[in-house]
Amino acid sequence: MAEAEEQETGSLEESTDESEEEESEEEPKLKYERLSNGVTEILQKDAASCMTVHDKFLALGTHYGKVYLLDVQGNITQKFDISPVKINQISLDESGEHMGVCSEDGKVQVFGLYSGEEFHETFDCPIKIIAVHPHFVRSSCKQFVTGGKKLLLFERSWMSRWKSSVLHEGEGNIRSVKWRGHLIAWANNMGVKIFDITSKQRITNVPRDDISLRPDMYPCSLCWKDNVTLIIGWGTSVKICSVKERHASEMRDLPSRYVEIVSQFETEFYTSGLAPLCDQLVVLSYVKEVSEKTEREYCARPRLDIIQPLSETCEEISSDALTVRGFQENECRDYHLEYSEGESLFYIVSPRDVVVAKERDQDDHIDWLLEKKKYEEALMAAEISQKNIKRHKILDIGLAYINHLVEKGEYDIAARKCQKILGKNAALWEYEVYKFKEIGQLKAISPYLPRGDPVLKPLIYEMILHEFLESDYEGFATLIREWPGDLYNNSVIVQAVRDHLKKDSQNRTLLKTLAELYTYDKNYGNALEIYLTLRHKDVFQLIHKHNLFSSIKDKIVLLMDFDSEKAVDMLLDNEDKISITKVVEELEDRPELQHVYLHKLFKRDHHKGQRYHEKQISLYAEFDRPNLLPFLRDSIHCPLEKALEICQQRNFVAETVYLLSRMGNSRSALKMIMEELHDVDKAIEFAKEQDDGELWEDLILYSIDKPPFITGLLNNIGTHVDPILLIHRIKEGMEIPNLRDSLVKILQDYNLQILLREGCKKILVADSLSLLKKMHRTQMKGILVDEENICESCLSPILPSDAAKPFSAVVFHCRHMFHKECLPMTSMNSPVQFCNTCSANHRGPGSAMLDMKK
Repeated sequence: MAEAEEQETGSLEESTDESEEEESEEEPKLKYERLSNGVTEILQKDAASCMTVHDKFLALGTHYGKVYLLDVQGNITQKFDISPVKINQISLDESGEHMGVCSEDGKVQVFGLYSGEEFHETFDCPIKIIAVHPHFVRSSCKQFVTGGKKLLLFERSWMSRWKSSVLHEGEGNIRSVKWRGHLIAWANNMGVKIFDITSKQRITNVPRDDISLRPDMYPCSLCWKDNVTLIIGWGTSVKICSVKERHASEMRDLPSRYVEIVSQFETEFYTSGLAPLCDQLVVLSYVKEVSEKTEREYCARPRLDIIQPLSETCEEISSDALTVRGFQENECRDYHLEYSEGESLFYIVSPRDVVVAKERDQDDHIDWLLEKKKYEEALMAAEISQKNIKRHKILDIGLAYINHLVEKGEYDIAARKCQKILGKNAALWEYEVYKFKEIGQLKAISPYLPRGDPVLKPLIYEMILHEFLESDYEGFATLIREWPGDLYNNSVIVQAVRDHLKKDSQNRTLLKTLAELYTYDKNYGNALEIYLTLRHKDVFQLIHKHNLFSSIKDKIVLLMDFDSEKAVDMLLDNEDKISITKVVEELEDRPELQHVYLHKLFKRDHHKGQRYHEKQISLYAEFDRPNLLPFLRDSIHCPLEKALEICQQRNFVAETVYLLSRMGNSRSALKMIMEELHDVDKAIEFAKEQDDGELWEDLILYSIDKPPFITGLLNNIGTHVDPILLIHRIKEGMEIPNLRDSLVKILQDYNLQILLREGCKKILVADSLSLLKKMHRTQMKGILVDEENICESCLSPILPSDAAKPFSAVVFHCRHMFHKECLPMTSMNSPVQFCNTCSANHRGPGSAMLDMKK
């Protein structure tokens, strides 16, 4: 009854641990699977007592004295009947060719798996451990150790005889031994010893920490990480020892090596096995817990922990509770941890079960992410490691991710992910679109549909357009603008839009979209009509893009009414397609628009529209008075009489004045300025422009009885007319505003003119003197005469061929040279001689000459 209750408690504990693992968000570091096949058959009839692992195979010992060789899948490859009782230990050398076995009845066997070599011995006490030399295959390393009450070393001597020697005894049974390289480590009741097989010296003794634990129930676990690092686990204590070489000066009578404990820490549970994993440790722990209901102690599931050792403590990396068969009845001594260094495989051995733990690969990582519904991380991991994953496909993970997002209601994200996941697979795209249709979310996937590579069936795009047309005109218009017209059947969509316009004929969005559809279908006439009806800015782009000028010849007024600036620019840019005459005719009934067109034409070219310049006078006078005068000034084709008539009719004084002056009637123009505008400054400016003395006389006569005009004349006349003429005509006693200031200004202007003249005179004299000096310096310079120079008269070299012969030459400053005898004789009346060449060419006289004699 108690046993059943304990089993029930264990099962409950197992389910609790499983639920905790399911809720955990931390990914396990290892994965587990039960070693089956032949192992299952063995453990149904027998129980495992020990196991050792080689890279090529496994060796399993049982309680009924059998040893089985297994492959890594657990299949039996060979069987040995060693003893009728429990196999305590199996040892393999590194080559895997020799095996040592010891049993509870004292039998010890060492034999070759592929040779006839064999050693048999039976002792009078149980032999708990055996370890063959790692290089037993070599003839020089035929050694192995056994342990019962004492540790014996067996060595094969000459003539193939075996001799034994005691390495240690007197401290209880030897229960664990590990041989690595030249070092043997074993544990007895008192602690752990290390023996150097080459120097035949015991290096150290590491005492047991908790002596209260029975060593037969809680045996020591030994593990060599490398040739000099030993890991010891005993009870709840773990120590990492490093074997180091002692310095020669420190040896004396001491061993050549010593051991340093580099790390030591306590664990929560009892250690049943140890194995290295890079710089971390894998620890198999035996767990006892107390039931909350019965308050009785029971055996819980063993744990496999990965820990990071530190100097005085450790950090837990991961911890997994293992469900092994019969864990409720197992003791700490029933568990063993064996490992394969080459592949990082860890074997948890118990009497009824063998579980294999291995490092998780990328496929396992993706499995865990999918299990936790972390699809995006799984997809990213698969993309990064796509060359290494074997069981997963990126596409399958992506499809699962899309389904997950759809189930969560995140339709937009799901649709966005389709672009990346589905790629160019048209069939999958169409499948996903129908799936979105079933849940009423076609709008969500519409922005992400492929539009080029690949192209889906037209029905897919039409289905989405109909969905928008039923509920979202703006969204429908956006898709029509963004999607190329060849993705769907244009006529089907046009008919659908027309049907909707029957219900809402003035809907601008639908009308504009219909115009775009007509454009895709090259039905530009209907599109243009809709754009003009809507007065839409795209009408000009449509005309330019598709060269629709022949279609707008009768729609010029509509275009001008819509946007006169753009319309005029377009018409002027394409006057070869729509002539100026045609445009003017079309605008005949709209003179204000006609003026806009002709004004811009005149701005571009003053001559193209010359036949309409007479018409433009009236148009400017009616609609654009500010630009009339600039037009009259710039146009050379404008009839002046017609213009004068119009301006006089409308009493446009400034324009009339300009026309009168242009027609040569300056006096009438000046009179109009004085009488109509009463603007003395403008009158003076006009007189200055004409620069006519008679106009100044008329201006003075008109202004002589008007004091304000006299003031203006006095201020401005000084530089054009002698002010005395005006001053003499002023009547005595007439009050003239600001007369003093005006007179002062006249005097200042006169003084300024005198100063300017004097300054100019000084500059002229200084420049003349400077140039004269420059000419004098130039003429004083020497002139080079060499063999290349010739006489300008006789054309022979100026220098004689015989340098010793005397000669005479004349060189003018114009660089012409003559033999003296070649020049005509100078007269007594004019002793100055001039260059004959320069005189003949009317270049004026040459400068003073140089007379060269030798």
